Amino acid sequence: MIVTTTENIPGHSVVRTLGQVFGVVVRSRGIGGNISASLRSIVGGEIPEYTRLVEDARRHAIDRMVANAHAMGANAIVMMRFDSGEIAQAMNEVVAYGTAVVLDPAPLD
Repeated sequence: MIVTTTENIPGHSVVRTLGQVFGVVVRSRGIGGNISASLRSIVGGEIPEYTRLVEDARRHAIDRMVANAHAMGANAIVMMRFDSGEIAQAMNEVVAYGTAVVLDPAPLD
């Protein structure tokens, strides 16, 4: 499945728009990871425990979004975006969303 942040895909044309599609993931760091991350925040810099958490959550959200689009009969998702927020002190929500479409190769002129 093609997933893109753009509206148009070179060499393809949208033949049907199926609607909004999204994937939602809520993740929490374990107590050990939170303690380690808290200690790292004292000295500053990147906190790899949280970087991995967000990267994994984004990948999982994309996988869920793609599964939803596939169930709708789409072969592509255009205008894909991420949104994220904190639900509680130790929980992070990540949403991947876009528009599910059916693409055909565009005719060559």
